[in-house]
Amino acid sequence: MIDGAAKELPRHWSAIRQHWRILTFYQRFETSLAYLLTFVIGTVIVVALGRLMVSVVDTLLLESQNPLEHSVFQQVFGEIMTLLIAMEFNHTLRYEISRDRGVIQAQVVILIALLALARKVIILDLQELTPAVVISLGILTFSLGATYWLIREANRRASGGAVQESRES
Repeated sequence: MIDGAAKELPRHWSAIRQHWRILTFYQRFETSLAYLLTFVIGTVIVVALGRLMVSVVDTLLLESQNPLEHSVFQQVFGEIMTLLIAMEFNHTLRYEISRDRGVIQAQVVILIALLALARKVIILDLQELTPAVVISLGILTFSLGATYWLIREANRRASGGAVQESRES
């Protein structure tokens, strides 16, 4: 996997340990940081899942609140979206460690931002929104969506162009 010069990081923990001596200082730093962040975010996910379970049991079973009531729905699904965002961060770091995609791509960061924006829309109290906030959220959503689409199309064309070049050879 690593021949002579340390061009790319090994993909798995056992390979990283085996090739640790030939990694550059920055590659060691980057790998260590990615593993540490994965552990920290994993801890956040476990704590958030525990809090979500306690909240659902408390709200729906002990307080016998209606899950279709808007405030209860906002609370529960806001917590679920927070958990999904943390899981997506952890998933992104997994790609960073294994180098399946190289550096963390802007496309993934934009998707995480869209998830965070969706969470914000779910937990907002629609009665208290001003038109300026609604317009701002709409513009932000459109901008993130358009940026995601542009990046996806550029990646699709780049990979499609590479496939077509190999077919012509």
